Amino acid sequence: MTQLFEALFLGIIEGLTEFLPVSSTGHLLLVGHFLGFESTGKTFEVLIQLGAILAILLVYFQRLLAIAKAFPHDPEARRFVLGVFVAFLPAAVIGAALHSFIKDVLFNPWIVCLALIAGGFVLLIVDSLPLKPTQTDATRFPLPMYVKIGFMQCLAMIPGVSRSGATIVGAMLLGADKRSAAEFSFFLAMPTMAGAFAYDLLKNYKNLSTDDFGLIFVGFIAAFVSALLVVKTFLDYISRHGFAPFAWWRILVGSAGLAGLIVFG
Repeated sequence: MTQLFEALFLGIIEGLTEFLPVSSTGHLLLVGHFLGFESTGKTFEVLIQLGAILAILLVYFQRLLAIAKAFPHDPEARRFVLGVFVAFLPAAVIGAALHSFIKDVLFNPWIVCLALIAGGFVLLIVDSLPLKPTQTDATRFPLPMYVKIGFMQCLAMIPGVSRSGATIVGAMLLGADKRSAAEFSFFLAMPTMAGAFAYDLLKNYKNLSTDDFGLIFVGFIAAFVSALLVVKTFLDYISRHGFAPFAWWRILVGSAGLAGLIVFG
C-alpha cells in the first residue's frame, strides 16, 4: 500500500513536470531516492511517461488529425512531419546506443542535482537575452532548425537537464519565439517519449512482476491527469512570464537535493 501511494505521488510529479523546463526524470529520481522507492531496472520513471504522452495527444488531437488529413496533398504538412522525424532521430539513435550507460551511470541523484542547478542558471541567462524571434509557427521552422533542435534534445539524456528545457532553449536560440518553441517541444515529445517507452519496455518487460505493472499503472493514471492540467496552461504562462520561476525552482530543488544527499546520503 505504501508503494502504491508513492507511485501515485511520483505519477503526479511526472505529469506536473514533464512539459515544464524543470526535468521530470530529475524530480522522479530525487524524490524516489529520498522516499526509498526502487523500481525494477529503473523502468517506472520511463514507463509512466506514457500517461503524459496520452495527455498531450488528447490536447492536440484536433491539430494532429488536421495534419494527418492534409498529409497526402499538402506539402507543408508533409514537411512538418519530416521536421518532427528528423528532430526525433538524434535522440532515437544516441539514446538506443547509450541506453545502458544512461541508466547505470547517469541516473544518479548527484548528477541530477548538479544538472538542475546548472540548467536553472542557463534558463535565467536565456530569459535575459535580447532575442529577436524570426519564427512564430512551430509547424513552419526551416528543416535545418528542426535537426539542430533534435540534437539539443539529446542533452536531456542527462537526468536533470530537462527534455522540454533543452528543446525550448534550443529553439529560442535558433530564432523561435517562446510560444512556438514550447509548442514544438510538445510535438517532439510525442515520438521521443513514445520511443523511450517502447524501447524500455522491450528491454525490461521480462523482469517486471505483476506488482511492478500495478505500480506503473497507478503512476500512469496520475501522470495523465496532472499532465492535462499543465499542457493547457503552460503555453499562455510562458508567453507572458518567461522562464525565471522555473529557473529558480530548479536551483532551489537542486540545492535542496545536494543538501539532503550530504546530510542523509
